[in-house]
Amino acid sequence: MTVDQISAFAILAGVLVFFIGGWLRYDFVAFGALFAAVVSGIVPADLAFTGFGNPAVVTVALVLMISEGLRQSGVVDILAETVIPDTQSPTLLIAVLAGLAAALSGLMNNVGALALLMPVALQAARKSNLSPCVLLMPLSFGSILGGMTTLIGTPPNILVSNFRSTGAGEPFGMFDYSWVGLPVAVVGVAFVSLIGWRLIPKDRSAGSTGDAAFDLQPYMTEVRLTSESGLIGKFMLEVMEAFEDKDVTVAGMIHDDRPMPYPALTDRAGEGDILIITGDADGLDTAVADLKLELVGADDIPEDTIKSDRISLVEAVVSPGGRIEGVTPQEIGLRNRYRLNLLAVSRQGKRQMTRIKRHRFRAGDVLLLQGDADQVSDSLNRLGCLPLAQRSLRVGRRRRAIFSTAVFAGAIAAAAFKVVPITIAFGVATAAMILGRIMSPSRAYSSIQWPILILLGCMIPVGEALDRTGAAALIAQGIVSVTDQFPVIVALILVMVVTMTLSDIMNNAATAVVMAPISVQIAERLDSNPDTFLMAVAVGASCAFLTPIGHQNNTLIMGPGGYKFSDYWRMGLPLEVLVVAVSVPFLLYAWPL
Repeated sequence: MTVDQISAFAILAGVLVFFIGGWLRYDFVAFGALFAAVVSGIVPADLAFTGFGNPAVVTVALVLMISEGLRQSGVVDILAETVIPDTQSPTLLIAVLAGLAAALSGLMNNVGALALLMPVALQAARKSNLSPCVLLMPLSFGSILGGMTTLIGTPPNILVSNFRSTGAGEPFGMFDYSWVGLPVAVVGVAFVSLIGWRLIPKDRSAGSTGDAAFDLQPYMTEVRLTSESGLIGKFMLEVMEAFEDKDVTVAGMIHDDRPMPYPALTDRAGEGDILIITGDADGLDTAVADLKLELVGADDIPEDTIKSDRISLVEAVVSPGGRIEGVTPQEIGLRNRYRLNLLAVSRQGKRQMTRIKRHRFRAGDVLLLQGDADQVSDSLNRLGCLPLAQRSLRVGRRRRAIFSTAVFAGAIAAAAFKVVPITIAFGVATAAMILGRIMSPSRAYSSIQWPILILLGCMIPVGEALDRTGAAALIAQGIVSVTDQFPVIVALILVMVVTMTLSDIMNNAATAVVMAPISVQIAERLDSNPDTFLMAVAVGASCAFLTPIGHQNNTLIMGPGGYKFSDYWRMGLPLEVLVVAVSVPFLLYAWPL
């Protein structure tokens, strides 16, 4: 091996280790890999940031913005209201939810499809007296399966198409993936609906019944400020901080017999004011004793003391790569900057109400937040959190839904019939949604998952370096030598299985970047059709069903569903075997070797 090849393998190994370990966010890992590639010389310095101008990166950004436009217009809300049945049957509910998720994921980003349907699934779980975990994992898997069906359903498909255009001069079309992805999605949805959900551990599926994750009443009490407390005359911000030092949170105030949910931070506390505080028993006792408060009571505290028409309580889940991930409420200025009051946190079904101000957020955490009803949605969007409550349809939403659907359909048609490149078609559609007031420019920009774009922009030059240095050829030669005594189809299956395995332990987009050049090298050495192997990579990269870290959707459902790391393979392993069994025949039919 040459020095450049050794460097390429060392960087690839480092990327795998850090992705598996999870010590750093995937975008930081990708940036570190690019920096190491430049320092080692396998990526020329003047080409270091060419990945950010790659059409695949632009396409992913536009798909995310269009997905936000469709979400804002209420298309999915209307569809969900029309389609979701009122039934007690888990099988029927899962079939409809997973099928709808798969259908939507083919036409928009699959993470966006899950974000839209997760509140619907939680509401359906409450109505049907089911545990959320019965519905959420099938919903996530359905959205991932649906992403395989079109070019825009998932970033790996866009990356594979872009890689083909650099070699063959022609990218894959909008529906070229449907030949394999559609039958796989249909069979996969049938599996999770009929069999898969029954494989979820009984202690998980028999746990919660879909009610609110946080019942604050046992952890809430009323206290009256006295002249001895030392808090009289202080700003409410100072009062809240004093309680936080005792691991207690102020959720509301009663001033002159008037409830004030989430009082203004600039209001001053007065003698006789009653505060509604939340925390565990020890924290509440400590706060009452140390701050010399008068305990009023804790029985049946009226709901209007912690929320009102102006103040909302909302449950939300932390998204992978969101601004809030990896920081504490104090570090990000949750109260001062975003006007949100954190009342409780749940991680993998375990509620935390103490040491909240020092809690470091992770993807999948479920948060109970209190904030201004008119601003909470925008604040959650900026933070990278997804609300877990279904939105109500606003006046004029149906007209906007029709307009946005027409714009999106026109863009899909223009790209499918190759009237204009997909980047131009989707760029025009995004501009039309902004000009049509479907979404604001700031909302469009905030909908972009910047960590994903940084990952792609950094990993594309690294992937090209694997090909340029000959490292991809060495890996391909190793796989070919292992399968030399077998038919070519064995090498094809091995490529798909290896891609699946990598996708389960590292980001699926990064997997596609790494495996695409290797698959083409294998095809060339076997004198076979490169398109068949590239499609195998596209299918494999989308099959991250064994762990919660391989795909964002699996991470998002972990907290609301109360899943453990080991729960995913129970449904995911047979599903991956089924995907291989179904996809290979269709691959050979649509893209002969």
